[in-house]
Amino acid sequence: MSKEVKSGQEILDSFFETIQSLKGVDPKISQLISQLYKDDLLSEKAIKNGLEQLRKKDEKQT
Repeated sequence: MSKEVKSGQEILDSFFETIQSLKGVDPKISQLISQLYKDDLLSEKAIKNGLEQLRKKDEKQT
C-alpha cells in the first residue's frame, strides 16, 4: 500500500484553492488572501494592506 505524499507546494495550492469555501471564514478576506497567494504576493505586509483596504471600503459603504 503506497500512498503518494503531497509536496508542501501541492498542499498550499490545495488549501488556497478551497479557502473560500471554509465555514466561518469571511468571503472578502478569503478572496483577498487567495488572490495574494495566486499573485505570489502573500506576505504579512500585503495582508495588512489588503485588510486595511477592505476596512476602508466597508466604511464607505456604511
